Amino acid sequence: MTGRFLMGLDSLHNTTPQSRSTPHSGMTERINLHRFLLDKINLARLETIDLETLRQELTAPVRAYLRENRLVLNADELTLLISDVADELIGFGPIEPLLKDDSISDILILGHGTIYVERGGKLYLTGVHFADEAHLMRVVNKIVSRIGRRVDESAPLVDARLPDGSRVNVAIRPIAIDGPQVSIRKFARHPYRVETLVEFGSLSRAMADLLTHAIEGKVSTVISGGTGSGKTTLLNALSTAIPFDERLVTIEDAAELQLQQPHVVRMETRPASLEGRNEISQRDLVRNALRMRPDRIIVGEVRGAEAFDMLQAMNTGHDGSMTTVHANTPRDAIARIEQMVGMAGMPMTASAIREQVASAIHLVVQTARLRDGVRRVTAISEIAGMQDGAVTLRDIMVFKTEGVDMDGLIVGHFHATGAVPDFVSRIASIGVKLDPAIFRAGPA
Repeated sequence: MTGRFLMGLDSLHNTTPQSRSTPHSGMTERINLHRFLLDKINLARLETIDLETLRQELTAPVRAYLRENRLVLNADELTLLISDVADELIGFGPIEPLLKDDSISDILILGHGTIYVERGGKLYLTGVHFADEAHLMRVVNKIVSRIGRRVDESAPLVDARLPDGSRVNVAIRPIAIDGPQVSIRKFARHPYRVETLVEFGSLSRAMADLLTHAIEGKVSTVISGGTGSGKTTLLNALSTAIPFDERLVTIEDAAELQLQQPHVVRMETRPASLEGRNEISQRDLVRNALRMRPDRIIVGEVRGAEAFDMLQAMNTGHDGSMTTVHANTPRDAIARIEQMVGMAGMPMTASAIREQVASAIHLVVQTARLRDGVRRVTAISEIAGMQDGAVTLRDIMVFKTEGVDMDGLIVGHFHATGAVPDFVSRIASIGVKLDPAIFRAGPA
């Protein structure tokens, strides 16, 4: 075998691991073992070594680590441990255990030496780190190259995704002054269902019934919220209400939607080449989707001129289409969409744009990550047409904050305003019926 993968094998028995663990700290022990091995291996060979050879070469140092830490494993457990460690090393280096930890929703890398994670809406500093900046860049390049993208001095910003759909944003030097900055928004291995979100307290049972029936009845919906407020998670959950006999086209910058329907066409934008050519924008994809005979078009997020084409799709036989938008309130969401339609450069007056918005979109669902870190649906609002040249919004259900408890958690309740959406009678005509009691003013 050419080139040694493991360095300093003879000195392993005299090496003290960075920290010792208690018997119940399995994840911590895995991370400690990972750090221990990183100090002993030739990182460059990770890019060329095959999985079986790696497992063979890991056997000796893993046994040494177990002896020094007085850990006892049987043969099957040792084989499983070596297999897991090999997967981590060939995977994404020291962050592999964090990616496998289902309690973590975000991984935030600040240079090679500092990594934060988000658990339950709160940020925590970890003891995990990369060996050096070159090691971090190897992992970054592995991530972006898998989807045909690149990151270098000429293109220091990139959006990418992991094989499980988790969203990755990378900024490197010279944009990132203190070294590579990587933000990973993890996706659940199994997409959340609406029932799960109800159990978490993200929305009420009445809200869930309203939204799932609206989606089933082809009510065009915009999910609005700030960064990390759970927009995409909610979109994924609500998409399960779409009938399985429909043809769906999804359009995203980095594919992360996890639709369960059997007939889904997934499309992803492409950045410009080094020469500034061959870019495929979201607007290009929305236009193309109209020629693909979709029943619905789902855009991961509208952020520019593609908003105009999305409205055209909703207005021309693609009812029930869905998208997300960054905004703090339903009213702000409508204003942002109006601004984005204006970016399309079409010769339309402000009044004409608003009429398009009022005609195309029926429902705006507002999400928010509150101060305690909990993500909730804070408002479900219907677009009720135009009045005095402005788009009219009517709140159907809202989350009302009452205060903060002893643990710092926000106390509140979901509340129905008493308004009944206009689309209820329309979807009832196609067999999708809602219980009128859910709209009765009071706790929802």
